[in-house]
Amino acid sequence: MSDEKKINTEEEKVETPVVPAPAEAVQAVPADEDEGEAVPFSLDSGADEELPEEIKQKLEKNKQARAKKKLVKKRKKRAARTVKVGRAYINATYNNTMISITDANGDVISWASAGMAGFKGAKKATPYAAQIICKIAVQKAKEEYGLQEVSVFVSGVGTGREAAIRALNANGLEVAAIKDTTSVPHNGCRPKKPRRV
Repeated sequence: MSDEKKINTEEEKVETPVVPAPAEAVQAVPADEDEGEAVPFSLDSGADEELPEEIKQKLEKNKQARAKKKLVKKRKKRAARTVKVGRAYINATYNNTMISITDANGDVISWASAGMAGFKGAKKATPYAAQIICKIAVQKAKEEYGLQEVSVFVSGVGTGREAAIRALNANGLEVAAIKDTTSVPHNGCRPKKPRRV
């Protein structure tokens, strides 16, 4: 009987393996306001708390892929420049929404698209997707270049156009002007027949 009890107790003592927490779950503690130090932007910081978890993971994966490519290509490091005033180009189609933020000359400093943020299919053209990609593009432009003010140029008739403009303002950029640059045909090509559903 005693031998059987020993065997049973040894079976019960089987250790469960310890699994380390994933890198996305660990959040860095932001610096105190008293120190006055600027906290650099990272996907682990509290700067993007509002971004959904799956979008954070997708952006982290893209960042790692770019880091691998940078190891292969070694370029000269440019001196960091500041761009206080820039332009935001919003292309809102029926199927997608894309945002490019440029400097005054038109050189792109940051961009985002609904597909890049992990949206697929019909969700790419939604106002929510436009809001999320605006947040991504603005965060990068503010952190790397110190962007403060933009003139907005909107093209297309998609549902994300108004949401994108509101998101630019909500994320701390001052919107100086809004211009609609949607192309209008002057009776050029014959339009498609209306879709029968």
